[in-house]
Amino acid sequence: MIMKKRNQGEQMSGWSEGSSRAIAALAMAIIAAPVFSADELDWPARPVRIVAPFAPGGSADTLGRIVAEKLTVKFKQNFVVDNRAGGGGVVGSELVAGSAPDGYTLVVSGIASHVIAPAMSKVSFDPVKSFTHIALFGGPPIIVVVHPGVEAKTLAQFVALSKSSPQGISYGSPGPGTNGHLVAELFRMRSGANLVHVPYKGAALAMADLAGAHIPSSFNTLSTAAVHLRSGRARALAHSAARRVSAFPDVPTFAESGYKDLVAITWFSLSGPAGIPQSVVKKLNAAVREALAAPEVRERLAAEGTEPNDLDASGFTRFVSAEVARWAPIAKAAK
Repeated sequence: MIMKKRNQGEQMSGWSEGSSRAIAALAMAIIAAPVFSADELDWPARPVRIVAPFAPGGSADTLGRIVAEKLTVKFKQNFVVDNRAGGGGVVGSELVAGSAPDGYTLVVSGIASHVIAPAMSKVSFDPVKSFTHIALFGGPPIIVVVHPGVEAKTLAQFVALSKSSPQGISYGSPGPGTNGHLVAELFRMRSGANLVHVPYKGAALAMADLAGAHIPSSFNTLSTAAVHLRSGRARALAHSAARRVSAFPDVPTFAESGYKDLVAITWFSLSGPAGIPQSVVKKLNAAVREALAAPEVRERLAAEGTEPNDLDASGFTRFVSAEVARWAPIAKAAK
């Protein structure tokens, strides 16, 4: 009887210890579980502002509005695009970097505002640390176009024509420090072309002046130039994609034309101020990727030479860091 009671006591003791460990483990799991505030769970409970830091009509504005329209439908809440142009995208980006990290103020970020501009001039933000990088849209290549009245029909003829003129050939870009400006300067350095930069406050403005014969050439995004190419108001010589674009199969790449290091896209993306809750970031990243995967969106972007990407937020953040490391030294060398 004594032994039996002792065994029962040992069993009870073992059960008690096991139960205690289970309860402790459950308590730790509860403590470690993410805690979401009411604001995070309800997001978006009011309209969301997406700052497009370039003029209306350009690639940043176009992509921002395509995504904003899809997000409005997805979340049943207005996503409103607010154009704040200036400084190669810096003005709008600084505005968002200083905003509350609540997911209600976002920015159409990109290579111009978050890679090139910080490398070329002093800005008040760190392109990686000052932002929550949410989703990559993708982007079009840079294309060099000329007015139909310009004699050059090929890139080689364009270079020869620029060298034959004491004044050179002027080219319009979306603005100082934009990817169009950088690609043009790299091309000038590699080819020896006599080019004169005419900066604009936006891609659409530069193309409008080219179509009106106010400037002879432009290094611009293919998405902005596309409508002028189709109407015959501009002629394409080459672009910076890695391979030919299906919408314009007759236009060669810079690499095909002898400039193998001129491969780049003018990528755009969605970011917000540093510190946006991860629950909101995950919602936005998934929704943006879903929007870009829609057949009608893919078809529209393909027509403008833009290939959407499919990175999660952490992968996109690593992409931004890699782009800074790749392009910042080139931007500084090109001055």
